[in-house]
Amino acid sequence: MLTTILLIVLLLALIGAFPAWPHAASWGYGPSGVIGLLLVILIVLMLMGRI
Repeated sequence: MLTTILLIVLLLALIGAFPAWPHAASWGYGPSGVIGLLLVILIVLMLMGRI
């Protein structure tokens, strides 16, 4: 349950940090890259059964 909520929150954060949105245009790809990396790590941990 907690993992599903965390996955949904990270997906929404990834969409919100995407540089195509006007409020994030000057940020570059840094924030979305970091959130994407966290999302990949979470998915790998879920598949390995650690979470």
